[in-house]
Amino acid sequence: MLTLPPLSLYIHIPWCVQKCPYCDFNSHGQHGELPQTEYVDALINDLKHDLHYVQGRELHTIFIGGGTPSLFDAKQIGRLLTAVDALIPFSDNIEITMEANPGTLEHDDFAAYCQAGVTRLSIGVQSFSTDKLNLLGRIHDKCEAQVAAQKAKVAGYQSFNLDLMHGLPNQSFDEALADIETAAELAPPHLSWYQLTIEPNTLFHSKPPQLPDDENLWQIYEQGQKRLAELGYQQYEISAYAKEGYQCRHNLNYWQFGDYLGIGCGAHGKITQINHSNINDSKIVRTVKIKHPKGYLTADDYCYETTEVEQEDRPLEYLMNRLRLMSPIPKLEFEQRTGLSRDTISEGIEQACAKGLMTESDEHWQLTSKGHLFVNELLSQFL
Repeated sequence: MLTLPPLSLYIHIPWCVQKCPYCDFNSHGQHGELPQTEYVDALINDLKHDLHYVQGRELHTIFIGGGTPSLFDAKQIGRLLTAVDALIPFSDNIEITMEANPGTLEHDDFAAYCQAGVTRLSIGVQSFSTDKLNLLGRIHDKCEAQVAAQKAKVAGYQSFNLDLMHGLPNQSFDEALADIETAAELAPPHLSWYQLTIEPNTLFHSKPPQLPDDENLWQIYEQGQKRLAELGYQQYEISAYAKEGYQCRHNLNYWQFGDYLGIGCGAHGKITQINHSNINDSKIVRTVKIKHPKGYLTADDYCYETTEVEQEDRPLEYLMNRLRLMSPIPKLEFEQRTGLSRDTISEGIEQACAKGLMTESDEHWQLTSKGHLFVNELLSQFL
């Protein structure tokens, strides 16, 4: 039976100082003064339009992403979070993450954002090599990245994350592993460590840089994983590693097929709607908001598109998210999040198990080591 999962909120702030050549997110270079007050007003109105999706739930997590949210001052972030709390009650231990870039943070900002309500900071370091930072179009240097992490550590946040990339242009094995060592010295409770990929509609796609070959990429990944484990970071998701108890709860809700409202330019949402008078009429919908800031700021209705996730598509959508996690998949969770019987996917599960991609117990499904390496092949069993 379809049940209401935990509810999160994603808030998108689309501006950056400049667009990075690898970035395919909905972000726009800053030109002149940012319309901070006007945009926060629009975000609050956007959320008001989505309140019918809440269905009596509390917010368990909030993630303010971008773009570069730290271009907005702490006063505006505080005003926004106060307004959200007035519209949807916060859970007692709510996790509120804000993305920040070292080049846009002043030292006194750290405590101010914490006082504004942010409980977790995610700092986009990407690399500690000045050469690699220049190639990636980043506006900070190694020293600024280190200072940002040190300041986050003492500013009162419950946790902070450092984003690192590997497989960078002309990056050697030693350079990639050195980034892990430098990050670990700063003792973040959480590390995101992911491979650079060349995405369409980016500068790197039109002018591809020279990336490490597949053999070097595999060596970096394999030895990097090993070193992170030695340093006490547990891999709980494809590209996320955390000390015990410091997993990003917002991202966990995504990958467990939880619900999230999305407000701001181009923000996506996924919402379960329960019809208590006719449970068979319950549904899962996805929302997309107006993408461009100019159109968003002048809109009366912020929603660009709403689509329903049809029943036949729910198993694949659930698995595409859930297979990012390293933990076993509860069969009951599948039923509650999709509204479908576990038997719906029994044939695909049997095929995956026969190929050595999964194992099955009475209560769980679990990817094997081989399954984690061949997720796309596994998902093909459910098309």
